[in-house]
Amino acid sequence: MSFKKKKKKKPKKGEKAPLKKPGIVKKLVERFLKYGSKKKELPADRLFEFFESQFLAVSANLGLIGNPKNFGTVGDGTPLETSSYPRSKPTCNCNAKGISKCNHPRFYSQPDCTSGWDSSKEKYFNGYSLYMISSSDSLYDLPLYPRLNPASRHDSVSFVISFIEFSQRYSLGNTSKILLDAAHDSEAIYTLLKHYKTEPFIDLNIKTQKNYSTECDIQISPNGIPVCPIGLNMKSNGFDKSQNRRKWRCPLARGTKNSCENACKNPCSNAKCGRTFHTFNKDNPRLFTKTPRSSKVWKLIYKRRTSVERSNKREKVDYLLEHGRHRSTKMWYIRTYAIMMCQHIDAWYSHLKETLNLKEIISA
Repeated sequence: MSFKKKKKKKPKKGEKAPLKKPGIVKKLVERFLKYGSKKKELPADRLFEFFESQFLAVSANLGLIGNPKNFGTVGDGTPLETSSYPRSKPTCNCNAKGISKCNHPRFYSQPDCTSGWDSSKEKYFNGYSLYMISSSDSLYDLPLYPRLNPASRHDSVSFVISFIEFSQRYSLGNTSKILLDAAHDSEAIYTLLKHYKTEPFIDLNIKTQKNYSTECDIQISPNGIPVCPIGLNMKSNGFDKSQNRRKWRCPLARGTKNSCENACKNPCSNAKCGRTFHTFNKDNPRLFTKTPRSSKVWKLIYKRRTSVERSNKREKVDYLLEHGRHRSTKMWYIRTYAIMMCQHIDAWYSHLKETLNLKEIISA
């Protein structure tokens, strides 16, 4: 009796493939925090050491990646197609005997390549998922660390592996913040970044629009903003570093006596500043971020998240990263690092050219 295989449902336009194993990110982070992770030698380590000493250090001295001791980063994954189909050779002579289909093992030239979904081209591809960590403070969108992952691996899993490896190898400074898209919206990732003392700026992946209930009559919106009893979003009133909490106040209060009573038909407080509410980061670091998502500061910082997409575009379109026909992961790393070096050299040239032009204008 033969069974027909169910066809895979293609994701919608612009939608990324779902996480195959729910909870895998939490398991990875919990294992790392419990047992730690020793630095393992990777084939590309010598390339990164050369890249860091001869390129990242120069860019840091020129001020092209922000404050090298306390800088911001941004991460994202991008599809890297290496071939149209998996390359393999038979280990038997069944084809010579006229047997076209057999179950004997085959030799794959790139065993770490898998098939994944490219949301931009709306098709499945064979190759890698290149996870790139770049500088969010760089005006030239300079890359910092690449990691080749199987194409089927989700961005959230790739981030955990890539960020731990990057933190173990980067020696020029510490990351103060990191910008990530909604695919990284997981409480485990917030826990990991808290361990590294890195402030996360992650867009929420809102699956439901329901408010979260509290012990009182105030609810929490999906964006982490307290909602007063009449359904209005409360206003942020500063962050208390000593108690690690944020204060929220009534949106109708004006700071004068009985202002809340005059503006609201059903006032819930007779205080001068109206009803107040506090949120603690430790209760839910995903919703109660240090910098509120509703603030102008958060929106201004998060605008720089697209810098990693521009960096990936430079590598894939301008420097033709996918035009290589290598059958080795090591060769793909060499090609990737060579392109990253060219990106930094281009930034040096542009920076020095602007500096010379500015000196000529000043002298004139």
